[in-house]
Amino acid sequence: MSTYYETLGVPKTASDDDIKQAYRKLATKYHPDRNGGSKEAEEQFKAITEAYDILRDPQKRAAYDRYGEAGLRSGPGGAGFHHVDLSEALNIFMRDFGIGDLFGGGGGGRQSQGPRSGADVKVDLQLTMLEVATGLSKQITLKLLDPCERCTGTGAEPGTQPTRCATCAGVGEVRRAQQSFFGQFVSVAPCPTCRGEGVMIPSPCKTCRGEGRQRGEHTIDLKVPAGVSSGQYMHLRGVGNAGVRGGPRGDVIVVFEVIEDDRFERDGEDLYCEVLITYPQAVLGADVDVPGVVGPLTLRIPEGTQSGEVFVLRGRGLPRVNASGVGDLHVRVQIWTPQKLSKEEERLIEQLHEVQARPPEKREKGFWAKMKEALNG
Repeated sequence: MSTYYETLGVPKTASDDDIKQAYRKLATKYHPDRNGGSKEAEEQFKAITEAYDILRDPQKRAAYDRYGEAGLRSGPGGAGFHHVDLSEALNIFMRDFGIGDLFGGGGGGRQSQGPRSGADVKVDLQLTMLEVATGLSKQITLKLLDPCERCTGTGAEPGTQPTRCATCAGVGEVRRAQQSFFGQFVSVAPCPTCRGEGVMIPSPCKTCRGEGRQRGEHTIDLKVPAGVSSGQYMHLRGVGNAGVRGGPRGDVIVVFEVIEDDRFERDGEDLYCEVLITYPQAVLGADVDVPGVVGPLTLRIPEGTQSGEVFVLRGRGLPRVNASGVGDLHVRVQIWTPQKLSKEEERLIEQLHEVQARPPEKREKGFWAKMKEALNG
């Protein structure tokens, strides 16, 4: 297993700036928005974000350097140590670099002072290609933690009040000074009496048992813009779980998963498909039906069309997300060769074989050359 230093590609002697620069470079490379929903990239993004989150904290870094991951679990606050999930990784990225998500919103992060925020909620939302093409309004129902109705979120039984922690005087931290060879060393750790909250609950609420929260059901309205891709997400701020004893709500992160449509291959906002045509259609020309995302389209096949030729229907692809313009639909036509013929068909084809000229040794331009041209615009 790689160490956190190896994950970020820095030595153990790396400075805070070196760690921050290494993380920013890797996080930008593996960010879900830039990798089309790749699970491998998502795992890399989570791994490097977890490494950065540990190494940027002097106390966690010292514990990790001395004892490895075991030191994180047994150190101050270590009972809550866990590997980060995608929503946490995205929050860390936006918090430390002020970069908003795909659909706006500053990433400045929350202040550490005051009641702790509730946990974020990650929701996977499946979309069809048609929904991607048109955008949609949708309601999702979530079970979230709300402020307790009985104690109004304080955690204290009605008629009583939380009291300030006597150990830390309501600060939530305790400082310990120790003498060492290099002088006095001051360590700061969460208060063991109040667990860093600064208050005590002498008479816990009978409904929520002092937590200040109870579970409830919420319906959230979503407006998904057209053109989204798998792995992109919406960040809905302040509508997630309520924090413990009056803490602000966390966020809801909606991650999109676009269901594959076997009629198309997608490249950003451009779509690619293949249509079979008969030999007479290719020779004489014809109007043929081709698949479109919203509905069937008509493509004019000119006379003398070669098998493998690519036609471009401008503006028949997918919209550009949060921007103007629509991609194109690239249609490759392929001549269909029947495997069984009637006697009449066989007779006519034999006659054609006798009178038709031999094909040229080399055609003007092959399919892959035309496809390359189409991709390069």
